[in-house]
Amino acid sequence: MKDVAGLFGSMVFNDAVMHARLPKDVYKVLKKTISRGTHLELDVANVVASAMKEWATEKGATHFTHWFQPMTGVTAEKHDSFISPDGNGKIIMEFSGKELVRGEPDASSFPSGGLRATFEARGYTVWDATSYAFIKDGTLCIPTAFCSYSGEALDKKTPLLRSMEAIDKQAMRILKLFGNTTAKRVITTVGPEQEYFLIDKEMYLKRPDLVFTGRTLFGARPPKGQELEDHYFGSIKPRVSAFMKELDEELWKLGVYAKTKHNEVAPAQHELAPVFTTTNIATDHNQLTMELMKSIANKHGMACLLHEKPFAGVNGSGKHNNWSISTDTGLNLLEPGDTPYENAQFLLVLVAVIKAVDEYQDLLRVSAASAANDHRLGANEAPPAIISMFIGDELMEILEAIESGASYKGKKKLQMEVGVSVLPHFPKDTTDRNRTSPFAFTGNKFEFRMLGSAFSIAGPNIVLNTIVAEVLRQFADKLEKSKDFTKDLAELVKKTVADHKRIVFNGNNYSDEWVKEASNRGLSNLRTTVDALPAFISKKSIGLFTKHSVFTEGEIHSRYEILMEGYCKVLHIEALTMVDMVKGRIMPACIEYQNVLAKLLERKIACGLNIDMTLEKHLLTEISKLSACMLAKLTSLEDALNKSKDKHKDMLTLASFYRDSVFTAMSELRLIVDGLEMLVSKKHWPVPTYADMLFSVI
Repeated sequence: MKDVAGLFGSMVFNDAVMHARLPKDVYKVLKKTISRGTHLELDVANVVASAMKEWATEKGATHFTHWFQPMTGVTAEKHDSFISPDGNGKIIMEFSGKELVRGEPDASSFPSGGLRATFEARGYTVWDATSYAFIKDGTLCIPTAFCSYSGEALDKKTPLLRSMEAIDKQAMRILKLFGNTTAKRVITTVGPEQEYFLIDKEMYLKRPDLVFTGRTLFGARPPKGQELEDHYFGSIKPRVSAFMKELDEELWKLGVYAKTKHNEVAPAQHELAPVFTTTNIATDHNQLTMELMKSIANKHGMACLLHEKPFAGVNGSGKHNNWSISTDTGLNLLEPGDTPYENAQFLLVLVAVIKAVDEYQDLLRVSAASAANDHRLGANEAPPAIISMFIGDELMEILEAIESGASYKGKKKLQMEVGVSVLPHFPKDTTDRNRTSPFAFTGNKFEFRMLGSAFSIAGPNIVLNTIVAEVLRQFADKLEKSKDFTKDLAELVKKTVADHKRIVFNGNNYSDEWVKEASNRGLSNLRTTVDALPAFISKKSIGLFTKHSVFTEGEIHSRYEILMEGYCKVLHIEALTMVDMVKGRIMPACIEYQNVLAKLLERKIACGLNIDMTLEKHLLTEISKLSACMLAKLTSLEDALNKSKDKHKDMLTLASFYRDSVFTAMSELRLIVDGLEMLVSKKHWPVPTYADMLFSVI
């Protein structure tokens, strides 16, 4: 039996390791740096680096790398060995504080959205001491931020850390108003649930669309999909179970709190859920989780698909971002609590989140926007593109009672006076879950369900932290001037509920009726990434992010350019892959099968007998018609790709063209090819089918 407790964190230079290996004075200074964000002097860094190197080499590491998260959405690393020449033809193993604290990768080849010219190559990685170093594949990985020579953030970690500072600053102001003198810091925590598909590796390699784009660009629906609902929570197949077991163990070694694993709704789909941790660390851990899923699946003869919609017609994959706010003393600000002041504090934080989500619903939609996620949102498997909140019936009744000044008619009759006993004992499961809601309160946290499975969770949490920080700032500015705190607090909560209750919807977000009602309420419905992204560079958004020093205006515009360009590039690669597959595989297969049918007809005619040829003639006619149509649709797609070269006036124009023209042509071509797949014999069809892939792991 595995010693899980001994295994957990065994490849992490964590607090216990630091405490054991560092001198007491150095350990205290480092802890102060981690908890308060103070500067780390070079002499202290040298001691830490030496201890880190000794620990890593004992664990078998030979190299170190600054592990960072550029705007590509995946992680990056440049490996350097610990060796240095000793002058006598031999080596010594060295690692300095300077190497620990700062690195210098080439910044010119990473997306910068115009912040940097190609020839401006210098960039820096800077140690993020709040996230522990770890060993992966014999390399000491040091989590770092990544910035340009002139200081602009070129990564996802830097603005995430800034947003965490912003909400910490504003939430601490609120706590002081409630007399909290023990908390020194407020942090946001996240537990990201990760969905994914596993298919046989041999079949994956026979699908160029999966290899190049992560999703199937063609594929007829299989006879059996998820209709019987027999895969969800079903018995885990042996190959998948072996994969999950190894994944758990490798994640535990790296200090990742992998907790829950199960089959998801679609065939071949699964989920892993961790225990929540600090947002910064959770982001690092989720990147590691996705990386390990792919590498470990490969070892087991499988391919892990993290695309949001790898198969049309069956559920896609999301990533549920379970977000909460806590103090360093362990107080969850989204826990209703039992005492009067905790109740009032909870209500204030709750309505702050409601106001933030309502006022910045477009930014939340931006944070979940991508070409891949456009296939999934609103498809009766994920929340729609309309942002709304679910808080449950009981909380809704309480807020309505506060707004009207009436007594709460629930479990107890309590006069709605904030600062007195506003809430009854509020159990975590006081209401049903609403899996159709994009942003649902689930007891002591909010579950943001719109994220795509391949996303870095940094972007959505940057937005969440910043918009809530802004509302808490507004609340603190008002209440700090109050002469009658209880009265003004009650009025603030009441007014906030009245002004922003439109964002709360506890019903079925999948229904057509909700789309109409949401429009009547004035909620935005940004259906596609191209619709959503301009909100990121609005005057309101720029004002928000710059006010809290999360982004500079230049960084905002650069990310907008990167996201728009990424959208266009994804569709361009998909379109080229379609063209290549049709010309190189599907057309030849159709011609070959038509030739087989034609020769069969010739032989039957040559026999001179009265032999029925209805089937052969029908198939040949249908395939011939669809093949001609396929050629026409292929030509339309190629024409659209050629026209895209003239649409570079600005990124919005180009992205709109890809959405309206290129993607439309792709969809029309797919419809024809999927029809041909149903007619051409399996022997001649050139790629594995949905039925082959979805049920390939047995």
